[in-house]
Amino acid sequence: MILRTLAVVAGMALASGSVHADPNFWKYEWPNTDFEKTSVDNWAEILSGGPPKDGIPALSNPSFISAIDETRIGDREPVIAVEFDGQVPRAYPIRYLTWHEIVNDDVGPHKVAVTFCPLCNSGITFDRNVGGKILTFGVSGKLRNSDMVMYDRETESWWQQAIGEAIVGELTGTKLTALPTWMESWGQFKARNPNGLVMDQPNFGRQYGRNPYVSYDSSTRPFLYNGENPPHGIEPLARVVRIGDRAWPLTRLSKEGEVTEKGVRISWQSGQASALDGRVIAQSRDVGTVRVRDAKTGKDVPHDVMFAFAFHAFWPDGTWMLGS
Repeated sequence: MILRTLAVVAGMALASGSVHADPNFWKYEWPNTDFEKTSVDNWAEILSGGPPKDGIPALSNPSFISAIDETRIGDREPVIAVEFDGQVPRAYPIRYLTWHEIVNDDVGPHKVAVTFCPLCNSGITFDRNVGGKILTFGVSGKLRNSDMVMYDRETESWWQQAIGEAIVGELTGTKLTALPTWMESWGQFKARNPNGLVMDQPNFGRQYGRNPYVSYDSSTRPFLYNGENPPHGIEPLARVVRIGDRAWPLTRLSKEGEVTEKGVRISWQSGQASALDGRVIAQSRDVGTVRVRDAKTGKDVPHDVMFAFAFHAFWPDGTWMLGS
């Protein structure tokens, strides 16, 4: 039912995309956005995902509870782990991010935006301090190559989540700093951090723990995507680990367990459920947990576990690390 609904919405959006892909139309909703400044060559690439501006409500300054007190989250459910030196580790459950997509938070002195785009499986944490100015991010309701377009409330510039760069508005060309966080299972997080914190359930009427995109990651075509399929016969919705402009297929990593090349050590272990498979996230199929560390120092490295089509769309000349 969910995928049929997505298909209908996609057809309507694509049919009307050439009409609505026009800054003169968007200015009614975005009077404070400077559409004269942009890095987008083709406005038709930007489509409405369905919800309007803030129709998907981003969160700010969420509440947290002790990991040992959390009983609602299944052990296999994915969370984004944020572990900074000198700060209590925090887990941001995907069961909440699926419905809100962005969490603006302060982790001690660190001003962060924890983001998750379900349609690309892209989970990245950014530094909100941009040139000494603290930005607060919301969900625009727009998609480009099926990836969430964020906006900042201070200038109403539009930002491409997958690449962390402003693509429309006053801050066009400005890049956000990605921070070394990762997605793992709730069980893995709390086993390592029994005294850690987990984001409490938001006070919204959402079916938290349910997946509104049932079977999405096994579908044959991404939602609202007209671009090329990935090369090398890789399925569009296969997961890859992106580090810079390189992508390691998860199928390779799950077979090898650990790979050390190009200055990084990438490890994979089972135990994390897909957020985009079954109706109940905790009961979905295992896709495993990836950690990426510097091969010399052992420190965590910023990365993303995203769908292959999105990597190819935003890094068309990127390198595919297929192994031997």
